[in-house]
Amino acid sequence: MKLNEKLANIQTKFKSKKSRFNSFGKYYFRSAEDILESIKPYLLEHGVTVIVNEELAKRIHPVITTTATISDGLEAISATSVVGVDTEQKGMQMPQRFGAASSYGKKYALGNLFLIDDTQDSDATNDHGASASNVKQWIAKDNKSYDKAVEYIKAGGKVGAIKKKYAMTKDMEAHLESL
Repeated sequence: MKLNEKLANIQTKFKSKKSRFNSFGKYYFRSAEDILESIKPYLLEHGVTVIVNEELAKRIHPVITTTATISDGLEAISATSVVGVDTEQKGMQMPQRFGAASSYGKKYALGNLFLIDDTQDSDATNDHGASASNVKQWIAKDNKSYDKAVEYIKAGGKVGAIKKKYAMTKDMEAHLESL
């Protein structure tokens, strides 16, 4: 089996739950470590390895380029992410600032490689509590909100009412409308 077939097989079966909770922003997220731990069973099954490399680019502000690569010894497929380092982040020492950027870079490079999550990540929409009353839970096929939404639609409910309570992608909205 060619590497792209192995990767496609992993991408369609792979799941990495958002098991960590940010109590400040009131949202669940997954870390690079969670993703790496979840991918381990697939490595032996498919005879592949995963390597994550980082490179620091010196510009006006430091930028970390992270590359996640899957290889079967014959071929390699890579995905990259680019993350800026906020050197002015209050409440963090410089090593923590670089560590946070490194973690984000790994998480997004791995997410790109394994096509993780069909919903927008909470990190992208997080306002860190500025409007906690307006924060909506995302509907995804791997959470209870999806099951509730499907049940509601099958009982005659409308997607518009669900959108008032939950956030969803356009694809999810179209899926729910088709039920």
